Amino acid sequence: MTDRDTGATPLLVLKKITAILSSFSLARPELGLAEIRSITGIPHSTVQRLVANMAQEGLLDRHGDKYRVGLRVAHWAAPATQGLDYLELITPVLQRLRDQLTETVCVFRASERQRVCVALAETRHILRRAVEVGSIMPLHVGSAGRVLLAWSPQLADEVYASGLSAITDQTITSPDELKRAVAQTRAEGYAITIGERVTSASGLSAPIFGPQAELFGALSVMGPTARMPRDVCESWVEPLLAAAEEATRLLGGRIPAAA
Repeated sequence: MTDRDTGATPLLVLKKITAILSSFSLARPELGLAEIRSITGIPHSTVQRLVANMAQEGLLDRHGDKYRVGLRVAHWAAPATQGLDYLELITPVLQRLRDQLTETVCVFRASERQRVCVALAETRHILRRAVEVGSIMPLHVGSAGRVLLAWSPQLADEVYASGLSAITDQTITSPDELKRAVAQTRAEGYAITIGERVTSASGLSAPIFGPQAELFGALSVMGPTARMPRDVCESWVEPLLAAAEEATRLLGGRIPAAA
């Protein structure tokens, strides 16, 4: 690939290649030239030349009129993840989301009908929710619990049958009502809750998946409702979903097929 192909310096060419690769995601693994141009904003003729060269070098694979990230990229990625702990891989994602939204970001995993905080990027606000790595919380309350139940049907059935104790006046204590809330989370791909575990505290969560499309954990943003009313939480759904997808990709994960 030469400067003549784009009329740009090598650094600008590299930025354009990075933009093209970044346009692919788990939600859109195949893209046509027009879609790549629309997402990246790179002129059509430049996209056409760069994509052709990237396919020739194995950075992209062509499937009819569509392109995918090339298998050669996965081959290069393998040494980067060798020997790294999964949580070490995704911690930078938590930190970037924390810096973007300014609130505490956690990853929760299910354990013994509870949820445990396994990774944390803490807010820099003085007023914050008390949570640390190792914190244990009930599964039937909060947005992270909702996500963990939504993609763990057997666990969810156990929780429904175990008795749902009230923690605040917003806690769902009816199994049928909780089932409906969990079903909504599964359908929408995220959950927002306010005041279920701690009065005047909000949370929003989305799933992270592993290599076999299994649930790895729940990526959560949490903070006081004064800073996170429902409309703010709703405006943060897209950044949350993007971060959850990035974490899934770093784990070599894939989103499960729709039921």
